[in-house]
Amino acid sequence: MPKLKIGALLDDKPIKVTAELPAPVHRDLVAYAEALTSEAGQPIDPAKLIAPMLERFMATDRGFARLRRTAHSPRARQGDG
Repeated sequence: MPKLKIGALLDDKPIKVTAELPAPVHRDLVAYAEALTSEAGQPIDPAKLIAPMLERFMATDRGFARLRRTAHSPRARQGDG
């Protein structure tokens, strides 16, 4: 079985968010949880995968990283104050 991009889930204080998922996305999320369950040997709640998947997506989005670097650079804050 190939190594999945989402690994162990950290137990962190959650913030409740309600979202609607298209049925195909939900089916894939359930299938991903089943694959991770067989790999980890313990049941995984599909809803608990959403946060790490989003985190991974944002962490690997080069455009978003560039935008964040620009927003946090001292030059971007010169007009503040």
